[in-house]
Amino acid sequence: MMQAGPLTLDVIFRRAETLWPSKQLLTATPSGVESGAYGPWAQRTRRLGTVLDELGVSADGRVATFGWNTARHLELYFAAPCTGRVLHTLNIRLFADQLTYIANHAEDEVIFCDRSLLPLLWPHIDQCKTVRHVVVMDDTVGSIVPELPDDARLLDYEALIAVAEPHPFECVTDENRAASMCYTSGTTGDPKGVVCSHRSVVLHSLAICLADVLGLSETDVILPVVPMFHANAWGLCQAAALVGADLVFPGADTSPAAIANLIIEHDVTLAAAVPTIWMGTEPLLAGRRHRLRTIVSGGSAVPRSLSEQYRREVGLPITQGWGMTETSPLGSMGRLRSSLADLSDDDRANVLAMQGIPAPLVELRIADPETGEILPWDGETSGELQARGPWIARSYYDDERGTASFTADGWLRTGDVAAINPGGYLRLVDRTKDLIKSGGEWISSVELEDHLMAHPEVAEAAVIAVRSERWMERPMACVVVKDGATLTPDQVRDWLATRVARWWLPDAVEFMDEIPKTSVGKSSKKDLRNRFADRLLP
Repeated sequence: MMQAGPLTLDVIFRRAETLWPSKQLLTATPSGVESGAYGPWAQRTRRLGTVLDELGVSADGRVATFGWNTARHLELYFAAPCTGRVLHTLNIRLFADQLTYIANHAEDEVIFCDRSLLPLLWPHIDQCKTVRHVVVMDDTVGSIVPELPDDARLLDYEALIAVAEPHPFECVTDENRAASMCYTSGTTGDPKGVVCSHRSVVLHSLAICLADVLGLSETDVILPVVPMFHANAWGLCQAAALVGADLVFPGADTSPAAIANLIIEHDVTLAAAVPTIWMGTEPLLAGRRHRLRTIVSGGSAVPRSLSEQYRREVGLPITQGWGMTETSPLGSMGRLRSSLADLSDDDRANVLAMQGIPAPLVELRIADPETGEILPWDGETSGELQARGPWIARSYYDDERGTASFTADGWLRTGDVAAINPGGYLRLVDRTKDLIKSGGEWISSVELEDHLMAHPEVAEAAVIAVRSERWMERPMACVVVKDGATLTPDQVRDWLATRVARWWLPDAVEFMDEIPKTSVGKSSKKDLRNRFADRLLP
């Protein structure tokens, strides 16, 4: 029999500390890129563990973060779980009522906050009933910022670190102990908490490094543009520490120009972001020398046209996957199987436009959402996507509302509508709430958006359902036109007419300056539906 050492995050931490002390951790700041390495980072992280003890954070207390993607944030990623506490990343783009609801529901005891973000947090701190301390991390070097409030609850991160002794990190022996938690974006109702165990995070990290997922190695330079509060930066930070990859953190500036420059100047080999980030970055990467081997996107379906544009102009298509907070988030990854190696460019693009095959150790199925009947993998039949695996949630934190999100036999009901082909490739049809039911038949908003984004003069598009006197619901296309271009509603419909059935054509086309975004950078269809709630079509 084999040894039964627990799968805990301190194992990853010690590996990074011991094997990769000189590998780089870079953070973009207002005054330039701040250099760091795993060795000094490990010492600071151990000292931070002692700080948590000295602050009186309970043995399994929630340690919240309210920060940008930085090396300091990475210190918290390990100091909290390696001392038995639970890392809780707060979404910096939440409305005040959601922020205070989440902090109170999680019972956060301390919040570590970047100084530039303190004005967003501090006005609501009195409503955070269990928070005893706010530790300020000064990310504003080189910037003019307002003075800090005079309040005993405010503490300085660097001052605390400077006088603390290194922590031994030997207190976690149960791999099923909670390591981190993250709340869903709350597009319907209050956000729900998802808790990850040490075991699930370690297994998730290993899976990301597999060749048929993202194939991370010590030779990589990784740029996680995806926020560290968004499903823990998709697990890239823990996986990077596991293999010793360099990390480049973008800090507060995630503009297309800043991201493109970091990729070029620091020889980034893998970068990850939601599709809206990649839309703006492509023109700034086109034709420039780079070392990118993989461009990762998730959070919402990547338009086929965007991936192909990257293939033509940057030299490689976008690699997309599927996942959600409840799946940690790795659910599937878009890799070409060996049997598809001889496909034409057009057929290859069609495969890469899907969300890939299930990640190792993840099982997926589609089912009739009303009867529960398991549906075939024929590429055409669509149903509710369900998932199970060692890093898939089995319940929500202290929340009875989540019962309906899990089947009687233990599968997660994702809320996504999908089809799976015989080769196991997943194709998202829509979110359940975003499907358009017109005259008793379903229309996929995702497919319409994909075709709209292929128009050479469309910068961005989202499709929603609006009320119809005759058909109950009809599609409305919300379109952002590229700078200097002009389009009419009829031109939009003419473009779609050769690509979809005529009864799918939007009855209304609304041109706008920008599509509203959710807190994690996706198109906010909830906001669009609210904006056009009074619209009634024939």
